[in-house]
Parts: sequence; structure tokens; C-alpha cells
Amino acid sequence: MKQVPRALSIVPLSGIGEVRPGDSLVTILADALSEAGLAIEAGDILVVTSKIMSKAEGRFVDLRKVSVSERAAELAEQTLKDPRLVELVLAESTHIVRAVPHVLITRHHLGLVMANAGIDQSNLGPDGNDHVLLLPQSPDQSAAVLRAGLADALGQAPAIVVSDSFGRPWRHGVVNVGIGASGLPALVDRRGEADRDGRILEVTQVALADMIATAAGLVTGEGGEGVPAALVRGYPLPAGECPASAIVRPPAQDLFA
Repeated sequence: MKQVPRALSIVPLSGIGEVRPGDSLVTILADALSEAGLAIEAGDILVVTSKIMSKAEGRFVDLRKVSVSERAAELAEQTLKDPRLVELVLAESTHIVRAVPHVLITRHHLGLVMANAGIDQSNLGPDGNDHVLLLPQSPDQSAAVLRAGLADALGQAPAIVVSDSFGRPWRHGVVNVGIGASGLPALVDRRGEADRDGRILEVTQVALADMIATAAGLVTGEGGEGVPAALVRGYPLPAGECPASAIVRPPAQDLFA
């Protein structure tokens, strides 16, 4: 893994507007890059929020059409949450990690341990009333499809990281992590390398997709900024490729969930 250069840039792609089901993210992002005066260069990384990917994929659910099970009703009473939301959380999850007032943490079908199975209710545009948004069904696959489409449209494709906001155990606040990736190694295994003193690294693995997503979060924001993508330039990407799913710790190794 090469040393990070001093000149690293993160350019927000603004002015994208509201993304709707069926919209082409390839067209939207290619136009946004053009508007920003950016031509893709080798080594560029495009960070795309999971929200616009889910919107384009039509991952909206109308809460008015959700039937609430007895189990969801019990959990809703326990957590003080909308029972319709809880029903969707259960449908998106394989395991309940924690359920207390105002908190429902589960293991998503993708393996991600997160609050409310990643179901989003903010910044949903005209479809926001009585609607929620699920995570992309397969973020790694969506990243690969987007990258291939941009390669066709632009002649050269950036690496893609699909980002989402995560809370963290033992710490307040959220950061962005990479839940999908294509064109880069989302997880870099440095075990067997030597540190500056010649000691062999035994446990060091770098969650590169998470680091890139968090860096991009400085310009995409977490509220009403309206910046759903950013171009990261100047980072010397290591060789190889592995999906963001490689970052997820298997349940058998998870000591806390």
C-alpha cells in the first residue's frame, strides 16, 4: 500500500437535484461531472450516497400499505417506534441486536449491523410523505453496474464507493462508511508487511472504502446540503479489487452483535 500523497482533493458534485425511481445515475453523474468541469482521470474515485442509488432503484415503500405483524407491534411498543417501520425493519433483517426505547439495532440481510436496518425517512423529496427508503438491494453489484455504465459514457470509469451513514458503538455521532464498491480493494490486507521498525504486521487490515466514504462525507454532509456525490482525486489506489461486503465481519467473529 503506497504512502498517501500530500495533494488529495475531494470535489462535491452539487446541483444534481431530486433523483426519482428509474432515473439513470450514469446520465445524472456524467452530467454533474461535466457541469463541474471534471474529466475522469486514472485513479479517480466517485463516492455516491446510497440514498440516490436507492431512489434510482425505486426502493421506496409506502407505509400506508404495510401490514403490521404481532411481533412488530410488540417491538414497536418496546422501542416507541412506528409499528409499520418496525415491520419493515424486521423484513430487512436477520437478527435483532438491541431493542430499547427509541433504539432498534439489527443485522441487515447484507450483514450490516445498523439502526433501523438502514431504512431512511429524511430528504425523500416529493415521495417523502408516508414513505421510507430501503438500502440498495445489492450495493456492490449496483456499484459495478454504475462503473460499467460510466465507462461506456465517459470512456474511462472512476472507482465507485457507495456510502451510507453509520453510528458506532461507544461513540456519539455518525460517519460515512462504504457499503458498496467497485474498481478498488474495499479492504486492504496489510498483514505480513513490516512497519517502520521492521516489525511484522499481524492484524492490520485497512477498511479503505470506509475511509474514502468518510472523507467524502466532509463535502456531501448529513443534512440538507443536497450533495449526493463527490469525486476523490489524488489517492494512490492499491492494486486489486474486492467488494465492500468483505469489510463486514462474519457473525461468528462478531463479539458484540
